[in-house]
Amino acid sequence: MIGLSHITKVPASLCRIGISLAACIWLLLCSQGGRAQSAPSPAQHPGPAEQLYLQLSSAELDPARVYRVREATLDRPSIHITLEDGTIAFTKDVLGQITGAFFEGEGEVLLVPPNDVERKSMSLFTGMAILEERFSTAYFRFNDGTATELQPGLRAPDPEEHFVTRWNETARNLAQGDAMRLLATFSELLPAAGGGGPKAAPTGAGGDPEDRMVHARVQGDKLGVFDIFYDAAAGEQVEAGQPKTAENGTSYYDVWTSFSVGAHGGKGAIQKEIPETLPADVESREEPISIRSYVIDAHVKPPKQLDAHVELQLDVVRGGARFLAFELSRFLQIQSVEADESAIEFIHNPAVEGTRLARNANDLVAVILPEPAIKGQKITLRFTYGGEVIAEAGKGLLSVGARGTWYPNRGMEMADFDLTFHYPPGWTLLATGRPAKTSALAAPKEAAAVGGEQVSRWISERPIPVAGFNLGKYVRGAAQAGNVIVETYATTGVERDFPTSPAPTLQVDPISRVPLTPPASITVDPSPARHATAVAEDTARAIRYYADRFGPFPYSHLELTQLPGPESQGWPGLIFLSSFAFLTKQESEGLHMNASTALLNQLIPAHEAAHQWWGDLIIWATYRDQWFSEGLANYCSLMMLHERNPAGFRIVMDKYRQDLVEKNQDGTFVKDAGPVSLGSRLLSSHFPAGYEAITYGRATWLFHMLHSMLQDAANERKEAGHKVVEEPFVRALRKVRERYEGKTISTRELLSVFAEDLPPSLRYEGKASLDWFLNGWVNGTSLPKLELQGVKFASKSNATVVTGIIRQKDAPEDLVTSVPIYGVVSGKVPVLLGRVFADGPESSFRVSAPLGTHRLLLDPNETILTSPK
Repeated sequence: MIGLSHITKVPASLCRIGISLAACIWLLLCSQGGRAQSAPSPAQHPGPAEQLYLQLSSAELDPARVYRVREATLDRPSIHITLEDGTIAFTKDVLGQITGAFFEGEGEVLLVPPNDVERKSMSLFTGMAILEERFSTAYFRFNDGTATELQPGLRAPDPEEHFVTRWNETARNLAQGDAMRLLATFSELLPAAGGGGPKAAPTGAGGDPEDRMVHARVQGDKLGVFDIFYDAAAGEQVEAGQPKTAENGTSYYDVWTSFSVGAHGGKGAIQKEIPETLPADVESREEPISIRSYVIDAHVKPPKQLDAHVELQLDVVRGGARFLAFELSRFLQIQSVEADESAIEFIHNPAVEGTRLARNANDLVAVILPEPAIKGQKITLRFTYGGEVIAEAGKGLLSVGARGTWYPNRGMEMADFDLTFHYPPGWTLLATGRPAKTSALAAPKEAAAVGGEQVSRWISERPIPVAGFNLGKYVRGAAQAGNVIVETYATTGVERDFPTSPAPTLQVDPISRVPLTPPASITVDPSPARHATAVAEDTARAIRYYADRFGPFPYSHLELTQLPGPESQGWPGLIFLSSFAFLTKQESEGLHMNASTALLNQLIPAHEAAHQWWGDLIIWATYRDQWFSEGLANYCSLMMLHERNPAGFRIVMDKYRQDLVEKNQDGTFVKDAGPVSLGSRLLSSHFPAGYEAITYGRATWLFHMLHSMLQDAANERKEAGHKVVEEPFVRALRKVRERYEGKTISTRELLSVFAEDLPPSLRYEGKASLDWFLNGWVNGTSLPKLELQGVKFASKSNATVVTGIIRQKDAPEDLVTSVPIYGVVSGKVPVLLGRVFADGPESSFRVSAPLGTHRLLLDPNETILTSPK
């Protein structure tokens, strides 16, 4: 997506974050103060799953279970909660299980993040690297033996009559937040198809002994209301965070810390049940199901309505699951869900303002299978739904997906897509996949006219992670990139709220006081359709450039369609291109854009084309790896810019550097929002601009650093007489494409490919590894200052030996940086003497230089992300 200053890729709703399902569902209620609603059951009376959900979402305190409590403790990996003195009431049973409690009194929570990254993140929000906070009230929700665990600290039942009266309504409201998570556990106890009552629940769990969840929402003495989560079935089992409203009025959920506790975390089923809940830095895991294919039949009724039937072919990879979670636009209402042609229960849980789902206009949909899935089983799910998911921005200009995800999905997962669309005459519809015949009379690229409407069909050429479509009243432009057809579809006008040229300012001669003739006004009246062919040609050039370096374009064609607003969005074989991407240089000048913004607008097609390789063909493994897709796509487009406009390249890179040292409302540098590996967690109330500045700006710089290091080493080899056939950076990226196409890739896997051919000069401590780069730069935030100190020149018979010290300032003591050193000889261009590792605050070096060298320069070409000068 590109604002007037940045670009991003796939819909943010499909970004993965390794938090627990408990945390995810709770985020749905942060701003609502209460009540998530289940969708009306397709049956006249609520089914067993909906009845269970309603019980879980309205759990009341039990007057018969009110106790005095002293020195009771609750321990989970990295979490220690103490109820020192107070009163606690447990909830009434659900399926024979206690699932919650409310405490009032004196308590304390201790949470110890495991590493420097997470401790810094915690400190950023709380002022403490280790969370240690006293609290006065706490609401607990759990699916395990927490009630039993607290029993040693319980005293005689408390005769206080008003405790339940005072806190019951609060507990009922808070119960909403964890109901869906608990349903994921207790759905295994529901009666299976064919009759039979609920199964007996094992002690302290719903069926899976590794499925243990505790959520504590506490009222801290200093920090206010915040959440602590432990979910053994999540990819990252521990999380702490807080709902917060920024100064601009936007609501966020600030994730203070989120991490895996390794062997303690378990590999339960629930982490697989929602696109968000993927592990952050763990090995690939076994999903309970795999979606093999989607068949979608959609009726599109401009300007807003979409009605659709979707069939999903599922393969059961791991047996036992009954609860499956999907995301779908909050503006689409589900009428029915079927499994193998039999109606099944579903619960449509609405998102609320401030949550990640809400920002992306999505809700959570839970589907309950009629009986536990069996490994190897094949299941056909069919969703029927409809609503106003399309937004109108101007005459003939629509935005599909601006109002959420248009089909039920479980995140970025490779699958086949077969899409059929019905829509009115006079409109043009484009979609992911290859056009297919819809009748004997229609050519593949043409829509068939059936019953007064157009019908078109699109079939994916290979498994793809997401699918999209767009429609409008377009004019077509086309170009060719080898065998790839590139088509652009744009309207004759822009959206209604597109910016207009500012009126020229009337100036007066300071001496005569006579008004001066105003400068000629550049009227911005853009018509994207006029520039459709030019945009297609620019994109075709980018495809040729990338294909020569990274391998063939993954699809037979690419379609670019105009999208209202400042954001662009990429899908496999289909790009939604911001209206700003169609501006000519003169039109950009008329809007008074600065140089970097105008350059970035020109790069939108190239950036989005690069995502066809990095983000569509190869997808990130977890939210901690998404930076690679954004940073690499962006850097690839800048590689093209550098070849034709080095000065423009420098303008953009300087802008990215400067963005990192802008300050938020508290006076903290944006760079301190966190490393690129925090992914979507970078978007917070403290740093509304943090995600953009770091995921795009810093990530782009990281690839520039890798590129420059490898290229310097290759140049040294050339000068030494070795044959270098191609750039090592490009060679590594082609290896990435060959090995990981159609798969996910982690940051460590990516850097391992780059490390395979590291020359001796780039082997820190003699190791062919980029762990130093991962630890200090990918997982770091610093912009160091590099300085030379104590440089000495000693002339030998045929060379000059130079010694000295490199100082790294404003950086962690363990930061390692590969620094290029150049020598200056009078009357000659500075020459690269080599790269040395700056390891910590001070590092000595010794290099050989040509005779006559009298001065050294550190990184004169600015290939390292250092502080602005």
